[in-house]
Amino acid sequence: MVAKNTICLWYDGTALEAAEFYARTFPDSAVGPVHRAPGDYPAGKLGDVLTVEFTVMGIPCLGLNGGAAFKHNEAFSFQVATDDQAETDRLWNAIVGNGGQESACGWCRDKWGLSWQITPRALTAAIIDPDPAAAKRAFEAMMNMGKIDIAAIEAARRG
Repeated sequence: MVAKNTICLWYDGTALEAAEFYARTFPDSAVGPVHRAPGDYPAGKLGDVLTVEFTVMGIPCLGLNGGAAFKHNEAFSFQVATDDQAETDRLWNAIVGNGGQESACGWCRDKWGLSWQITPRALTAAIIDPDPAAAKRAFEAMMNMGKIDIAAIEAARRG
């Protein structure tokens, strides 16, 4: 059964490859039905993979092989709350190490152009600290990072 609200992500012929990567990388993720085109269409031919149903951390998604007309950008991203440095490192390294690209402040982009925020819970707690000086120190430390270093965030928070 199709979810009432599904995120549709546009790919240029690689929706199944992306879905399989997400299912291997993120917990509570899976590839569902793969639908093939019932006829030729601008980005493909009869029998090509047209759409792929999948979940990413429990979020229902549909990968659409729509062609090269549209590209992902940072206006949409998945934000993943991590519990420790090991989980942060594993997810960041999986995305970047699979043809992805590092960015700033915990952001990275996968090889399909989809943006991810790998955000340790410790970072979120630090930048909303009730002590404005502690929050500012943690925020300023984050602003100089690519992948988030939890120990550095906690040290900045403490002053």
